[in-house]
Amino acid sequence: MSLQCTKSAGHWKIVVWDEEGFQGRRHEFTAECPSVLELGFETVRSLKVLSGAWVGFEHAGFQGQQYVLERGEYPSWDAWSGNTSYPAERLTSFRPVACANHRDSRLTIFEQENFLGRKGELSDDYPSLQAMGWDGNEVGSFHVHSGAWVCSQFPGYRGFQYVLECDHHSGDYKHFREWGSHAQTFQVQSIRRIQQ
Repeated sequence: MSLQCTKSAGHWKIVVWDEEGFQGRRHEFTAECPSVLELGFETVRSLKVLSGAWVGFEHAGFQGQQYVLERGEYPSWDAWSGNTSYPAERLTSFRPVACANHRDSRLTIFEQENFLGRKGELSDDYPSLQAMGWDGNEVGSFHVHSGAWVCSQFPGYRGFQYVLECDHHSGDYKHFREWGSHAQTFQVQSIRRIQQ
């Protein structure tokens, strides 16, 4: 499968604080941060995304639960994890989402792992895959043609989040183990494009 990814020409900027409500120590980033622990932070408790889209991770080294962080303010942990069924009260690593392109995003979902079985082409947001005609509550594999996407375990963008990008794995996600270190099931019931 071919890779068709155009990285955003913009830059990324995120400001993080070690206390809720934009209090305490503050640090500004324009590139990935594999561990806030190295900066003397125990965790990030509030943040503002000033430009670009980011993905935050529960643990250092881009591990654990993933949270999409789009432009805006996140005064406390529930602002970034409130829509999930498994909230994490901390972020310890984060990185920009280079391929986010809300206007030109295309994704193919497959019924089985390794791009087998029935497939569907997506280019819009789907709060319920079942409502759009997808049978069952699982997706076996993905190919991201363009853009970046966030898949959620349950309808309405709830549950675990999995970030899929055209510039990671060459856009190929053959098995749920490639969706993130916290992925333990093929269950995906809603999908949306990540906004830059």
